[in-house]
Amino acid sequence: MKRLCLALAAALLSLLLLPVVAGPAQAASAVRIGTVQYDSPGSDTGSNTSLNAEWVRITNHSSVTKTLTGWTLRDTSNHVYKFGTFKLGAGKSVRIHTGKGSNTSANRYQGRGWYVWNNTHDKAILKNSAGTTVSTRSW
Repeated sequence: MKRLCLALAAALLSLLLLPVVAGPAQAASAVRIGTVQYDSPGSDTGSNTSLNAEWVRITNHSSVTKTLTGWTLRDTSNHVYKFGTFKLGAGKSVRIHTGKGSNTSANRYQGRGWYVWNNTHDKAILKNSAGTTVSTRSW
């Protein structure tokens, strides 16, 4: 009887701990979504300046450069930004802006004419070139 109680207690404990463990894709990825500036400061005028004040920061937490060519950043409404040829240096971050601009190593632009990220709730999803989700951020 004592063994049965111990086995049941161990099984229950493992079930309680399960929700706090990160999924394998999230735990394995050194490249992750950090801050999301989903609510452009001020009025939503639709100006390019306002659109570019809406952005997602992606950071490479590893000690080696990561190639993001073919990776995608998307929301739950299936607005998709696909990285062209791009490498993210070790310990570096890049901001993906909604509007138009000139791409640099620190700032990339989706070239959109209207906002992507919902102010009240949404989810940013980063997928690698194989289509595997590597990071998400919800609000």
